[in-house]
Amino acid sequence: MFEDDENDMPNYKTLPIFLKGREISDVANRIGDLIPEDDLHLQDIKGRMMVDAAQLYIKVAGAVSGGLYDIKMEAASIIRKSAHDLILNYHSLKMFGFKEVEYFNIVRDLVEEYRLLFIDWVAGFDKWNYCIDRWGLFNPPGVGPFDKDPDDDIPFDGNFFDGLD
Repeated sequence: MFEDDENDMPNYKTLPIFLKGREISDVANRIGDLIPEDDLHLQDIKGRMMVDAAQLYIKVAGAVSGGLYDIKMEAASIIRKSAHDLILNYHSLKMFGFKEVEYFNIVRDLVEEYRLLFIDWVAGFDKWNYCIDRWGLFNPPGVGPFDKDPDDDIPFDGNFFDGLD
């Protein structure tokens, strides 16, 4: 049973959004390598930049393997914030005197390409594969945090599992 489920899961490593996220992370890392080791302010920005860039593909992998709508939407929310924070690093790098700041425009252009892939990726989430988010943030359209869970109507017989060692 579980083997079939795994074979039906798309390979996140081949998804265009995952590949674009890796590309962005690679470019951000190369730019980060240009930051002087002795500049603590720029090194701090570099650290945050690397984390934000990595989220663009790590959270895609988690969302694909998570399956449920609310898990995917939570990952999408983190991705959106990370992408936004990443492109804002341009201003911090410039403010603290990073000499090669213009290279960062490459990252900003790649994030725009990523954004377009992101829109299509999120639109493809299965809105019928969900658990109600009782916090009300990541429910599919038409589902509220106070809705009755349809799974509550399914009878559960705990004795079914007896002897299934």
